[in-house]
Amino acid sequence: MAKNHAHSKPGKRISLHPEYKIENIVASADLGVELDLYAIAKASPDVDYEPEQFPGAICKIKEPKTALLLFKNGKVICTGSKTEEGITRAINQVIKIIEKHIIIRTP
Repeated sequence: MAKNHAHSKPGKRISLHPEYKIENIVASADLGVELDLYAIAKASPDVDYEPEQFPGAICKIKEPKTALLLFKNGKVICTGSKTEEGITRAINQVIKIIEKHIIIRTP
């Protein structure tokens, strides 16, 4: 049986104050539209869509360096940004890519 090798004496309180930095923010959005993922992937070299492997299209944006998952139902997941401003910029860029490929506007 392994012994607990804590570096503090029983009953002694240790106060931890780790430093941290934001590495990755994950954000979700609902565009409120249906997307033609095949057409989006065909029109943009930055978008990959292989529905046999994954139900969403993957859009990689270089600046800010982010990846966005686009789903047919208009949901978007954005990951990789270290700031909220980066998320906003990435989503605005993806809107420019997809706006010509909206199938149905939902009420």
